[in-house]
Amino acid sequence: MAATEYARDWFGGHLAPPPASADEIRTVVRHEIRGIGYPYQEFLPAAPFLLPSSSYAELFRATDLLVGLLHRTALEAGPDAAARMAAYGATKRDYPLFIKDHVLEERYAACMVRPDVVIGPDGPKFLEFNISGGFAGVVEGWCRYEAWRVLYGDGDGGLPFRHHDPFAARADFFEDVCQDLDLPRKLAWVGTLLENVTPTTETRYFDVETDYLLSRGFDARYVEVEDADELWDCAPARRYPLGLRHFNVADLERLGVRIDAARRALDNGCLLLATQTSGFLGNKKAMGLLSEGRPWMSAAEHAVVEKYLPWTRILGDRRTTARGREVDLLEHVLAEQEDLVLKRGIGSNGRQVVIGREVDAAAWRAAVEAAAEAEDSVVQRFVPAQTCRLAVVSDAMDVPEVAEVAPVLSPLLFGRRPGGVYARFFANGATGIISVVGHSASDTVAVTR
Repeated sequence: MAATEYARDWFGGHLAPPPASADEIRTVVRHEIRGIGYPYQEFLPAAPFLLPSSSYAELFRATDLLVGLLHRTALEAGPDAAARMAAYGATKRDYPLFIKDHVLEERYAACMVRPDVVIGPDGPKFLEFNISGGFAGVVEGWCRYEAWRVLYGDGDGGLPFRHHDPFAARADFFEDVCQDLDLPRKLAWVGTLLENVTPTTETRYFDVETDYLLSRGFDARYVEVEDADELWDCAPARRYPLGLRHFNVADLERLGVRIDAARRALDNGCLLLATQTSGFLGNKKAMGLLSEGRPWMSAAEHAVVEKYLPWTRILGDRRTTARGREVDLLEHVLAEQEDLVLKRGIGSNGRQVVIGREVDAAAWRAAVEAAAEAEDSVVQRFVPAQTCRLAVVSDAMDVPEVAEVAPVLSPLLFGRRPGGVYARFFANGATGIISVVGHSASDTVAVTR
């Protein structure tokens, strides 16, 4: 089977039919994402992506395998957090929230995962891994699933397709943590409204999930990062020993939000997940190490990495292998500009990314030389994203129209439990950096039959 035929077979060619009129789809989809700080989107999905069951399952299976390998790669970098920071060229400013219990720190590093996957000519390729408690896609994906439940309306509150509920998966995970650590069923969602894409004083982004947790029998509340002292500086019966660390340290620093209160909450026995060690797993340098190969990897593990990771290398003045031969890495990167992407190890929302084919040679050289000097980046083989069909609507459309789009698919895992597939796309089929926050992409979810 030819490469592009393989990709078309992976998508399956199935098209979920629009469930209602364009007006009703616009109304319901926009209603379900109200109050969560979302930007205005000109193009909206008129249906979810409909994947073959084998492809849907492959996303979760491959994610689980790769995260296990990343976990081992991150931990082997050093015997403790200080040694790992040194190995990654990071500082306490990058990773300031480690806890004293090293066993829990390492155990819950990989408990929440959202990779970004494109379908290349020969199948899924994992471009990066968001591993933390603060990535987007959980609430956003749940709101999209809610919209389709309303619009497809099977009468029982479900969809005529199979999918995993992100809120249910995360609640199941926290249920297990409470049982394993003998903790009360009390959960604090710690975050900030300042990270919303558009300014809002509404707390619906957090309320929808804490309301769900209340319905599951948890005592759940939302707390601003700067108010995290409320979790422990109170009577014992009112304390929250467990919660979600729903914030990105670098983003908070950029926004001028202090994390001192969160640090004190950790020091006083509140376990906020995912733990700080998750930062090592999500650092793109871990992908570079794994792609290059580790001494402990089996033949089967090498095969998994070869199949699902694009060629990725930590950028530096050194020699490595590329396309089956040994090369000088910097010379190779400059010569292969059209086929490479430069990414900083710590970054989010498409920031700190330079796509070689989108800049001129002088800009590429300057970016590569600066990154090599800083020793903080990786280079990755560009993956030509393949397309599939999706029904979309805009304010100008009287009826939904079918667009050819190149989606980024993000399977969600919580404690290794599937939590649905969040997806972003450009309605005009554009590829590159596909981000709702940074590049005004549209979004929906994926389902299967």
